[in-house]
Amino acid sequence: MQSSRGLGNHGYERYELCGVDIEAQQHYSSVRVACNKQEYLYSVYSIHVRVVNSGHVHRSSGWVRKGTEALYNKDWITPSIVHSSRTMSSNLDSRSHVGRSKQLCIDNLNPNIKLMEYAVRGPLVIRASEIEKELEKGVKKPFKEVIKANIGDCHAMGQVPITFIRQILALVAYPELLDDPRFPTDVKERAKVLLAGCKGGSVGSYTDSPGIEVIRRHVAQYIERRDGIPSNWEDILLSAGASEGIKNVLKLLICDIGCKKPGVMVPIPQYPLYSATLAEFNMHQIGYYLDEEKGWSLEISELKRAIKEAKEVSEPRVIVVINPGNPTGQVLNRDNIVEIIKFAHEEDLFIFADEVYQDNVYAKTSKFHSFKRVLTEMGPPYNKIQLASFMSCSKGYMGECGLRGGYSEVINLDPKVKTMLLKSISASLCPTSLGQAVMDTVVNPPQPGEPSYERYKAEKEGVLKSLAERAKMVADSFNSFEGFSCNTLKIPEKAIKKAESLKQQPDVFYAFQLLEQTGICVVPGSGFGQKPGTYHFRTTILPQPEKLKTMLENFRDFHKKFLEEYK
Repeated sequence: MQSSRGLGNHGYERYELCGVDIEAQQHYSSVRVACNKQEYLYSVYSIHVRVVNSGHVHRSSGWVRKGTEALYNKDWITPSIVHSSRTMSSNLDSRSHVGRSKQLCIDNLNPNIKLMEYAVRGPLVIRASEIEKELEKGVKKPFKEVIKANIGDCHAMGQVPITFIRQILALVAYPELLDDPRFPTDVKERAKVLLAGCKGGSVGSYTDSPGIEVIRRHVAQYIERRDGIPSNWEDILLSAGASEGIKNVLKLLICDIGCKKPGVMVPIPQYPLYSATLAEFNMHQIGYYLDEEKGWSLEISELKRAIKEAKEVSEPRVIVVINPGNPTGQVLNRDNIVEIIKFAHEEDLFIFADEVYQDNVYAKTSKFHSFKRVLTEMGPPYNKIQLASFMSCSKGYMGECGLRGGYSEVINLDPKVKTMLLKSISASLCPTSLGQAVMDTVVNPPQPGEPSYERYKAEKEGVLKSLAERAKMVADSFNSFEGFSCNTLKIPEKAIKKAESLKQQPDVFYAFQLLEQTGICVVPGSGFGQKPGTYHFRTTILPQPEKLKTMLENFRDFHKKFLEEYK
């Protein structure tokens, strides 16, 4: 380790530290640190600290930061407890560059953005898009098309839109069609209600920031029908997909407590939205492993292990539960949900219930239970736990991903906090009106006896039946592959060493080989998180049956050749 001194110091400046006014004078220098055969350049600060009005002066032993993450090494660094509203340290290379120019470049980019990763749209997907363009230009490949099984984009993979949904959209977007006899009367009545809820009678106008009131009321009625317990429409917030709703609530918890980052418990494997958002918000991810040997079950002992370790470096504030699971597909039984709620109460955690796949339950022995219902039925003190539940129109039988509709139901918030939440979302003006309209069709569908009901029922059941059949087809096929069990992939040691030589994770290497040789794009398990030493990938079941059958046959041939090459 080498260092150069004498780079400078500043006069005393005032800060607030955990409610105490202090003054600090910083001295900085550079330190080169060798770690894992790589060399890093850090800014090191020695800081004189004095509490205002006390006259007491304390010299810290140093504060070392790379980007936003403090380095903790008890042998040679004691992190300072001083934090301020302005950044007190940065990479020295960035400092020298910023000194010359304020133009945005990679060195002075928000470090949280650089830490973000979103696996379902990562390097594999970028390469898949490049291959598509190569095919368009006539480049010869051992396949004719790219099959993007990496993301749940239903309509992109051939799923036919539900007629009722598209009819509502047509009428609210072009009200002159209200006089067209081709549209059923129940569709027209619903469209008129939605237009009456829009300012000026047009979906082109801004809506209230939490969404159109009549749709929020319909969401509350839907939840009441589903759970058999009351729902307050004022607790409903419409959003541009569930993702925006999750981020809207999560950002309320970005607040250090006791000079520790807020911690958020997320399942491993998890949907990458969570890891990406936590990186963006500079929050601490607390991963808890689902038990693959028990059908990806959620074990309370694992929650206790994860939170105990996390308390050393963070202040746990949230537990995220994805039910039904994504990417694992498990459905929690009621007893398991009760245990999770009790754990959240013991640890004083805010529950985030990601329930966007509630319509996608295929096993006959499984049943969806909402956290809202179970928590309410448990009574005091559990029914007072803060809970946010999320739903989307992108999944299930709807598949309207691009229209971006979703809702969150947030209960048991302090009224003052709720006011702040509403203020926060108002800065984004409003979710898209057409996305809100789609959400209305989900929560206010045709009822028996209405003109649209029979067609709607047949289309919905047809989509869900086909998805269930494809889920079974995929599971049966993969379970028949050598070295496969749905969900684990066994990669030969020779292939692991090859991946290491390319500086790739073994499952990433496997997925890239699959893409280049077959045109099939999947997501490596490392993008979702997995136990060390295990390998997985996620594929959707969305390709239509004939294409899915062909995809699985090509997958089988590839895997056989892969094993032969690397055994």
